[in-house]
Amino acid sequence: MNEDVWSLVHVERAALIEDLTRLDDEQWELPSLCAGWTVHDVVAHLVDTARTTRLRFMGGLVRARFDFHRQNARGVERERGAFPQETLERLRQVASRRTGPPAPLDTRLVEEVVHGEDIRRPLGIAHAYPPEAVARSLRLQVRTSASFGGAKERVAGLQLASTDTDVLIGEPDGPQVRGTALSLLLAVSGRDEALDELDGPGLAALRAAA
Repeated sequence: MNEDVWSLVHVERAALIEDLTRLDDEQWELPSLCAGWTVHDVVAHLVDTARTTRLRFMGGLVRARFDFHRQNARGVERERGAFPQETLERLRQVASRRTGPPAPLDTRLVEEVVHGEDIRRPLGIAHAYPPEAVARSLRLQVRTSASFGGAKERVAGLQLASTDTDVLIGEPDGPQVRGTALSLLLAVSGRDEALDELDGPGLAALRAAA
């Protein structure tokens, strides 16, 4: 099982690196879907999370006084190169790593898929993610508390129905929100742009919780 997850992660890292090689310097500085971060910042964050180990994560969290946002900001500052190609080379160097924080392994898929779209969508780059990677990411997000980067509270009382996978999760009798697994994943992960790609009687409640 772990082998399958890491294989998916490595495929997605390689695909993103390939897309990034085609960007000019101006595109690297475009705002991403991740609030307050440019494309360059998100790539630096992916370098930082790829380097993360359990011990490094806990040490960084203590130094950040248990503020996840501060910890992430410091990671971006640390791993962002002086110019885009330097950051891209750092991503190449960590692309095959198999380390992560003390969290479920599927968080590595969430990082690659959600942040992959944070980067690609503003640039108009389409990418076909493996359905398994998106489905696993979505299932993890809806059972993870918002305090740990998840969407458990945001989707409480709702049922999410993927139109392109077999994912049907949430409250069995709750108002349904329908859309592709990727659109659902992005929406519950706080990317409000994806809400317009969804429909169903539960959409208003999901918008209100955003």
